[in-house]
Parts: sequence; C-alpha cells; structure tokens
Amino acid sequence: MSETIRSGCPINLTLEALGDRWSLIVIRDIMFGNRRHFRDLLTHSEERIASNILADRLKKLDAWGFITRAPDPTHSQRSTLSLTEKAIQLVPVLAMMGAWGRRHTPVTRELSVRAQLLEEGGPPLWEDFMAELRHVHLGTPLPPGHESVGARLQAAYEAALAEVE
Repeated sequence: MSETIRSGCPINLTLEALGDRWSLIVIRDIMFGNRRHFRDLLTHSEERIASNILADRLKKLDAWGFITRAPDPTHSQRSTLSLTEKAIQLVPVLAMMGAWGRRHTPVTRELSVRAQLLEEGGPPLWEDFMAELRHVHLGTPLPPGHESVGARLQAAYEAALAEVE
C-alpha cells in the first residue's frame, strides 16, 4: 500500500489501489479470461499492454493483496496467478463499470456481451460468478447445483465473435 495517501476517503483509497490505467484491466483478464500466467496476459491483451508495464502492475497487485503467485508445477520458470478474495469482491464493481460503459461509450458487441449478461443477471449472477472464482482461485467448494457463469460468459463472447467474422 502507498506510504503517502491523499485522504482516508474510501473512493480515494480505492483509486489509489486500482486507479491507474492497467490494474483493473489485468484483474479483468485474470477474472474473465482465466489468464493465469504472465505470457497469457501479455499475448492476449486486447489493449496491448507492454511487458514492463504488465510486470509492474503484477508486482503492485501482489503487494496490495489483489493477486497471489504460486510456482507452476508444469514449468519451473513460471508462476500461476490467482485472485484473492479482495479481487473477487470487485465483480460487482466491474459489472457496473461494464454496464456504464455499454451505455456511454462506443463498445463493440463481442467485447460488451459479457458486460450485458452481468448487468442483466444482476447481483444473483455476480454472487454465482464470485463463488466460481473462489473455487478456481481459492479452492473453495462450489455450491450444490452450480452452473458455470464463466462458461456462459465465454459462450456469449464466442457467439458474438462469430457474428463479426
């Protein structure tokens, strides 16, 4: 956490933690794209993040407690990134940002369809998605009868992408 904070306002402190150009994009890509390795984040970035910026943001997100790193058992020089509970609780924030962006910015169908589903599904869908993220990243059990929200979001994205091609 930053040694110098401007104020104790919760909005200010949230912006100090996440208000740079890339932190929420990195969290988004781990959360919605299941990109758990540096190379995946770098090569699949829609916004074309530079490797030095990505490395810096990952260090920052780790220091702030949004992600953790664990050695990848399949590759000695690779780490697997996981979201923490703090990052998982950003799902409603990202859903609302996506909803706002759909209404007020020139989005593309394929990149906004997941935001649309999250907006339409509202808090019940967000809770289901957070439970799924907790399972994937924290190892908690899934609730009985859980249907994959991530798979629904990915299928909607792929269908919208096919419409464009």
